[in-house]
Amino acid sequence: MPRIEVKLVISNRIQELRNQLKLTQQDLAEAVDVTRATIIALEKGSYNPSLELAFRLAKFFNTSIEKIFFE
Repeated sequence: MPRIEVKLVISNRIQELRNQLKLTQQDLAEAVDVTRATIIALEKGSYNPSLELAFRLAKFFNTSIEKIFFE
């Protein structure tokens, strides 16, 4: 039986939230302990974060994961 591969695309508000705080991608990357490349990939939607990173971002932005990430 052939396997159907489905990629879940998760949208996010990271760039919007980052811009509200007038932060660079590098500032945010350092605050949540990832590389700038990770922030770029998240903002472009080409990378889905781990649950741990999603929690770190939510804590940093003082909001819920659901308010950052959506389908």
